[in-house]
Formats: sequence, C-alpha cells, structure tokens
Amino acid sequence: MPDPQTRNPASCPVCGQSNLCALAIPATATRPCWCYSANIDAHTLAQPAAAQNRNACLCPACAQAVPAKEADAP
Repeated sequence: MPDPQTRNPASCPVCGQSNLCALAIPATATRPCWCYSANIDAHTLAQPAAAQNRNACLCPACAQAVPAKEADAP
C-alpha cells in the first residue's frame, strides 16, 4: 500500500499505480474522467487506503475489485 502521506493525485491510493484520472493530468483535465461512468462499490471506497486519501482516484482495477467480504460470501 502506498504511503498515505504521499498525495499524488495521479496515483491510486490503494496500489500506487497510475489511476488514469483525466482530471489529474493537465492535458486531459477538461475531459470527463473514466470514473464518471463507473459503478464503484461503497465498500471499495471505504477501504482504509482509499478513505485516507480522498484527493486521488482509485485506478480502474482497484475500483472494480470485489471487496473481500463480498468475494467470501456464499
């Protein structure tokens, strides 16, 4: 998990990879971000790394990951 003190708006706060956020890149800041049309589970957003750094978007892979509790459900 990336250091929560390192606040890079272009990096996913969960995995540290590029979050592909259109708003974090000056050249694409006027375009809508991929996340505007994504369905992101509330449990995913409540993960500690995501909740601690609300200044950076999750990457598509982390945003679409099934939260552990749901993955373990029968």
